[in-house]
Amino acid sequence: MKIISWNINGIRAAEKKGFLTWLAKVSPDIMCLQEIKAMPDQLELKLREPNGYHTYWNPAERKGYSGTAILSKKKPKSIKTNFGSRSILSKEGRLIEADFGDFILLNIYFPNGKMDGRLEYKMKFYDAFLKYANKLKQKRKKIIFCGDINTAHKEIDLFHPKTNQKTSGFLPQERAWLDKVVKHGYLDTLRE
Repeated sequence: MKIISWNINGIRAAEKKGFLTWLAKVSPDIMCLQEIKAMPDQLELKLREPNGYHTYWNPAERKGYSGTAILSKKKPKSIKTNFGSRSILSKEGRLIEADFGDFILLNIYFPNGKMDGRLEYKMKFYDAFLKYANKLKQKRKKIIFCGDINTAHKEIDLFHPKTNQKTSGFLPQERAWLDKVVKHGYLDTLRE
């Protein structure tokens, strides 16, 4: 099974650059998109429902902002975008859960911590996500999570690690969270 994750930075802009042609050529079984920046009703049918794919959208309430989508050749057993009205995970269209029976796929677009007050929000989001994923794991669910984590884990992941040590996206507390994810038994497929 081929699963591809891509922060598309605007699905309409990507379409103008040949996204649908690329999708047909590469033909992943599951395509996870982050930062779609569009409501489904703003998209032409060919983009909203690409040929051969079931599509699931979780746009942000604010137009032109964040949002996630899953395109899948196989129809999942269920899709979840609401994790409770008070849950930070339900806000800004940042998470889609797809239950494929054998595994649960979590497509996630973690917040950026660079704007005023967003680092605290980002860290709360991180903690809420790990708690949620661990609950699924306790139920003996196999989990794949992918997306834009908005943090570089190791120095090798950045061109200028020394100059970014005080920048959100490479702060010690953000990197420590990724260490915690690995300690909880999740594998980083890039490292593997």
